[in-house]
Amino acid sequence: MAEKTSGFLAEFKTFIARGNVMDMAVGVIIGGAFSNITNSLINDIVMPVLGIFTSSVSFAELSVNIGPAVVAYGNFIQAVLNFLIMAFVVFCLVKALNRFHKKKEAAPPPPPGPSPEEKLLTEIRDLLKEK
Repeated sequence: MAEKTSGFLAEFKTFIARGNVMDMAVGVIIGGAFSNITNSLINDIVMPVLGIFTSSVSFAELSVNIGPAVVAYGNFIQAVLNFLIMAFVVFCLVKALNRFHKKKEAAPPPPPGPSPEEKLLTEIRDLLKEK
């Protein structure tokens, strides 16, 4: 049983040590921090400006009463707005990173010239053509 556990733990350690998993973990952590920045952008800058047009500073306050139930559709609008802004910012970042990586890629090397054997065979062919 101990061999199974140690084999499982070794396999797990190999899985965690792979670069993709570490990159993903870093991305999740940065994404969480970035989420706070986006929420601040929306709540502190975008929503007050939109509040001028909607007479409400936050969509989250919008709701409608249907009988005894309260449908808080404003929360949904707020979540969609948060998502769209986050998606747009991520799109812009990915686009900028892709442009940066394209510049880093070097031009493909020129095709190699003919080998010495090919040159010799070409010379022999040309000499035979002259005869």
